[in-house]
Amino acid sequence: MVRQLDYPAMQRIFARFQALEPEPKGELDHTNAFTLLVAVALSAQATDVGVNKATRALFPIADTPEKMLALGEEALIGHIKTIGLYRNKAKNVIRLSQLLVDNFGGQVPSSRAALQSLPGVGRKTANVVLNMWFRQPAQAVDTHIFRLGNRSGIAPGKDEVAVERAIEDNVPAEYQLHAHHWLILHGRYICTARKPRCGICPIREGCLFEDKTP
Repeated sequence: MVRQLDYPAMQRIFARFQALEPEPKGELDHTNAFTLLVAVALSAQATDVGVNKATRALFPIADTPEKMLALGEEALIGHIKTIGLYRNKAKNVIRLSQLLVDNFGGQVPSSRAALQSLPGVGRKTANVVLNMWFRQPAQAVDTHIFRLGNRSGIAPGKDEVAVERAIEDNVPAEYQLHAHHWLILHGRYICTARKPRCGICPIREGCLFEDKTP
């Protein structure tokens, strides 16, 4: 098991992330809290690029729960059929739109528990919305962050919840808001699964990964 980096090392790593990208951004296109929620829900087992392609024509005509309900499930399927599990996702988007109208006045709620009460919205999806739209220091752990957290010693844990807790407990407070984006982008483009790009890694010196590539 990779050991946890100490506080000075964490401070140096996240100061480096901040220096390189002071305001990291998510890569899912959206225009409001609802379209962000839908985009994140659609992104399960799909790429952000694929989701953005599918929602490019969808969001201009269905950017509220009411408009999504008016569009209907079959028309929604027509927009997102290039995304994996599109039928189940379409069903969930229509159901969550109805619940937003019925229970939340058509507004996306700003609590994790309320978000997770919606169909197709798990902890990770809820955390992305809380972080990106409501600017809460919520940590959404995906496969990239799970791999990076364990490989580097930034946030080791046996499962996604443990890694999330390690980030919350060990990343210095001043970096918590953007930690999710710095880590996911680093895991996606530098600390890749099969052949990490250690030769260009900006945090190489602090990383505990023993099998670094040239």
